[in-house]
Amino acid sequence: MAEVTYELPYPPSVNHYWRRVGRRMLISRSGRNYRKAVVMLLTAMRAQPIRGELVVRVKVFPPDGRRRDLDNLQKALFDALEHGNAFGDDSQIAKLEVERASIVPDGKVIVEIAPACAGKEPI
Repeated sequence: MAEVTYELPYPPSVNHYWRRVGRRMLISRSGRNYRKAVVMLLTAMRAQPIRGELVVRVKVFPPDGRRRDLDNLQKALFDALEHGNAFGDDSQIAKLEVERASIVPDGKVIVEIAPACAGKEPI
C-alpha cells in the first residue's frame, strides 16, 4: 500500500487525555471527543489499515504560541488513528518523525503514514 496523508484536528495533550476516576484512569471527555472526530474523518476518507512496520511523519501546527512538548500529543493522536483504521496498532511504528510548524487558528496535525521498506531499515 502507498503512503497516505491525513489532515486532522489538533489533539489534546497527554495531560488532558487521561482522567482519574477513583482508582481508575479513563480517557477524558476531550480525549473521547477527539477520537470520535478523527474516526469520523477517517471513515469519510475510507481509510484502509496499512499492515506491517510503518514510517510515520507528523507535522504539528499549534493553535497558539504557548510552549508545548511535541511528545505530549502522540498518545491521543495514535489512539485515534488506530481506532479510525489507519493502522492496526501503534506498535507497528518503526520510525517516527515529529516536527513543529507554524501557528494556525485552532491548530491541526498532518500525518503521513507509509510502509517501512521490507528488508531495509526505515527511512
